[in-house]
Amino acid sequence: MAAAAAETRVFLEVRRRLQSALLILGEPKEGGMPLDVSVTPSSLQVKTPAGCTELRLLAEVRLAPSSCHGLRYVAGDGLHLRLQAQADFSPKLVSMFNQSSQAQECCTFYCQSCGEVIIRDSRLLLSENWGALVGEWCCHPDPFANKPLHPQENDCFIGDIFVLVNLRSDLWQPRPELIPLETHCLSSENHFQLKPKANTKVICKRCKVMLGETMSSETTKFYMTEIIIQPSERNFPIIPRSRFVQSVIAQCLVELSSARSTFRFTVQGQDGKAYILLWLLNSDSLVIESLGSSKSIKKFLLLEDILEADSGSAWNAVKVLYQPCIKSRNQSLARSWDSDISVHSLTLPSATCLELLLILSRNNASLPPSLRCMNSFQVAFLKL
Repeated sequence: MAAAAAETRVFLEVRRRLQSALLILGEPKEGGMPLDVSVTPSSLQVKTPAGCTELRLLAEVRLAPSSCHGLRYVAGDGLHLRLQAQADFSPKLVSMFNQSSQAQECCTFYCQSCGEVIIRDSRLLLSENWGALVGEWCCHPDPFANKPLHPQENDCFIGDIFVLVNLRSDLWQPRPELIPLETHCLSSENHFQLKPKANTKVICKRCKVMLGETMSSETTKFYMTEIIIQPSERNFPIIPRSRFVQSVIAQCLVELSSARSTFRFTVQGQDGKAYILLWLLNSDSLVIESLGSSKSIKKFLLLEDILEADSGSAWNAVKVLYQPCIKSRNQSLARSWDSDISVHSLTLPSATCLELLLILSRNNASLPPSLRCMNSFQVAFLKL
């Protein structure tokens, strides 16, 4: 009886702009190292003493077999080699906004976690890059300094990782819970008022997830990682939470790096506590990962659970370096970044900061050992 082919792990990172790829063939658990590796434009074939495994690539990925070079063995990883590659693969972006929606369309706000309708059938005027435009409206001195710019009724200001809305109360359907963080009673008036800088959490009534904060009596901030805005005639899109958070954060990093030439970011909670230091390395990676078997592999994974339903695609991704700041880790570096004007802060709900850290940690743990660290930072990929 012929022995079953040993498991061979394949990791392939294609850089679209450089038209180059790094291929790693992991050591099989049984059967020894691969003895023969054949590369064609559309497939890889790995022969071991236990059998042969053929890995067929997606149609959008083409390899140049004659360009293979730098073959070497790395302990703990397996065989490394580099080659030229092309990937005609456009990312299918997941966003809280439907990019084709027009300003006059009725939009509905959903809680991303459970699909609860937060705001129904509102006509919003979406204003992107409003914060950057404020600086162009006047010369120095800036009359808007220390004076927050709030949207008017039915306005929606789009920030880097949040949106500000000013809507009539009758549009909330149903109205989310408002949880005051800090209140005090004014002696001259018979009501409660928020202290300065003490915002109010906006909580989904169904799943109790924090969606945003009230910034004033008329303005509410929603975090892009917590809501989805869709044209009202469309149904709520079901997107796995991990997939959604990765895509929103990855798109935010790409947009900020392009618009502001900013590549370092501090991810902090709504209380100002730093959770993660992020450093964007590149945004043009196509990452394919697969476990081999005795049968031809037609589907590939990107740093996700094998049991995930959508495991049959390669994914465009951003490559980042990161350092966790929880439990008093990397506090000196965090303080250094905090005082550096080239570092951009991203504020998210504290629970989402921990979600993102878990996603990064899982991604890092799934990489070949030699790729997990760069200098003192850990390496991870975030799906676009």
